[in-house]
Amino acid sequence: MIPRTLFTAEHEDFRKTVRRFFETEVVPNRDAWDEQQHVDRVLWNKAGELGLLCVTMPEEYGGLGVDRTYSTILMEEQSYAGDSGVGFALHSDIVAPYINNFGNHEQKLKYLPKLASGEMVGAIAMTEPGTGSDLQGVKTTAVLDGDDYVLNGSKIFITNGYLSDLVVVVAKTGNSGEGAKDISLLLVEASSPGFTKGKPLKKVGMKAQDTCELFFNDVRVPKANLLGQQGMGFIMLMKELAWERLIIAITSVAGAEAAMKHTLEYTRSRKVFGKPVASFQNTRFKLAEMKSELAIARVYVDRCLEMTLAGKLGVEDAAIAKYWTSDLMNKVIDDCVQLHGGYGYMLEYPVARAWIDARAQRIYGGTNEIMKELIARTL
Repeated sequence: MIPRTLFTAEHEDFRKTVRRFFETEVVPNRDAWDEQQHVDRVLWNKAGELGLLCVTMPEEYGGLGVDRTYSTILMEEQSYAGDSGVGFALHSDIVAPYINNFGNHEQKLKYLPKLASGEMVGAIAMTEPGTGSDLQGVKTTAVLDGDDYVLNGSKIFITNGYLSDLVVVVAKTGNSGEGAKDISLLLVEASSPGFTKGKPLKKVGMKAQDTCELFFNDVRVPKANLLGQQGMGFIMLMKELAWERLIIAITSVAGAEAAMKHTLEYTRSRKVFGKPVASFQNTRFKLAEMKSELAIARVYVDRCLEMTLAGKLGVEDAAIAKYWTSDLMNKVIDDCVQLHGGYGYMLEYPVARAWIDARAQRIYGGTNEIMKELIARTL
C-alpha cells in the first residue's frame, strides 16, 4: 500500500486518544442512542473536556490551534468505530469555521469557546422542505426591524438540530431577484422566543444522529448576530462547501475501509462446504477489487486534504471526491453485505449498520447528481 504522509507521531498520539473515546464513550451506548434518536447531551461536554471539539479553532477562542489533519483523525476514528450518531464534524468543522472565518471578534469570543467546551452544540440550517440542494431558492426570510432581524420560515434535515444551542441560519434578507445576492447568514440561539424544534426525524439509518426540522416564527435576531455582511451569505457558503464535501469523502473512504476489515475477518472464520468463505475465488476477487479501489480513493482524498491545508482545494476537486468516494462506499459495503450472506442483513453485525448508514452519503452535502453538474460545468 502507498504509505500516508500526512501524519506524525503527535498525530498518532491524538488518534489513540480519539479511538479510546469512541470505544469507551460511544460504542457501548449506540443501541440506546438509536432508540432515543439522539446521543446523550453529556457526551458533548465529555468531548469538550478532552479537547476533541473545535480543534482547528485558535487557542484564544478555546481550540487547539491545529490544522485539519487532526479533524481528519476524528472523522476517521468515528468511521472506524462504526458510529454515525455523533455530529462532531458538523459542529467543529462546519459551524465553528463559519464563525471563525467570517465572524467578528465579539462573535468569536461569545460563541467559539462555548462550542469548544461542549457548552453549546452547533448546527447549520440550509435545507428547506421545498428547496433541497438549491440554496438560492430559500424562502426563510429575515426582515430588518430596528436593531433586529425578524426571522420567519422553516428548515429540514438539520444535523444536530434537536440538541442545538446555536444555529447558523441561511435566510433571505433582500428582494433584488438575484437569488445569490439576497442570501445572508444569521447566528440564532435556540433559546430565542419563536424558535421551535420538531422531534428527531425517523430515518432509514444514522438513527442516533439528531436530525430534525426547525421552525422560526417572528424570531428576533439581533443585528449584531449577522455573520459577515448582508447579502454575502451565498459567497460564504460556497467558500466552505468544498471542505464540507471533502469531509464526506474522508468519512466515505474510512467507513468503507472499516466494512472491508470486518468482512475480511468474517470470511476468514466463516466456513461453507468445509472451507473458509475467503478461500473461494469469488470472495478473493471481490476483496481484491475493494482493496484496489479503496487504495486509489485513499490517495486521491489524501491529496485533496493536502490541497486543503495549502488553501488550494477547488469546488471541482471536492465535488469529484464527494461523488466518487460516496458511490464507492455504497458499492463496497453492498459487496461486504453479500459476502456475509444472511448475517450481513442482521443489525448485530457492523456491516449491516454500515450498509443502512452509508446511503445518506450520496445525498447530503449536495446530492451526487449536483456534484456531477458542478463537474460538468468545468468541461
